[in-house]
Amino acid sequence: MHATFKINDTLLTADLSKPLDISIPLCNSEKNPLAWYLEAPKIEPVKLDNWVGKVSEGASVNFNTIMFNPHAHGTHTECVGHISKEFHSVNEALQSFFFHAKVISVVPETIGEDAVIPKSQIEKVLNGTIPEALIIRTLPNTASKKHRHYSHTNWPYLHEEAALLIRELGIQHLLIDLPSVDKEKDEGALLAHKAFWNYPEAPRYQATISELIYVPNSIQDGEYLLNLQIAPFHNDAAPSKPILYTYI
Repeated sequence: MHATFKINDTLLTADLSKPLDISIPLCNSEKNPLAWYLEAPKIEPVKLDNWVGKVSEGASVNFNTIMFNPHAHGTHTECVGHISKEFHSVNEALQSFFFHAKVISVVPETIGEDAVIPKSQIEKVLNGTIPEALIIRTLPNTASKKHRHYSHTNWPYLHEEAALLIRELGIQHLLIDLPSVDKEKDEGALLAHKAFWNYPEAPRYQATISELIYVPNSIQDGEYLLNLQIAPFHNDAAPSKPILYTYI
């Protein structure tokens, strides 16, 4: 199945029969990715008096309660409400769902004890192109990212100048395979978040950041159609399922 989209006055056709999922599913296991010092999410059957919401225990349906944090337990998409004093819902911020995207791979540079994605690398790999959505895959890239426990690891992060460049280019949606675009312990500075959203000067309310994605090595760097879908939560962030489609 094919669909044609108009991207920057150019008609591009995508193959919708071969979706490329770059989300990490949430599971009831220690194999679930973890960040921000939280324990694993919980998916448990409801218990009411002597009734247990589990077919294998005699119920007519499976009826689970899920306890999780979108920022810490899997692929999620957030809006400026993540860092603003005022409440803003990602469900209201994201009003369209198909975008021209570019996947890039970068090797964070060592600066002191940190691994940092600099402006120069973003500039080089974009090479003059300006997609609506930018998808950053950090190298080395292994499947262990789908199960990694990130707390107290000082993961790589996006330099403030790199985030500023992405904003100045007009890129609306930023996706990355880390728990945050910012340094894990930065005393609340949130420099990359603030630079990307232009907060508090002139916030970009429709712009989003998606974190904790996973881009398999089988997906080559290049241009794709992105379908960015979120769970309809009235919250600053929600679980999301970004899907890529190749152009033909």
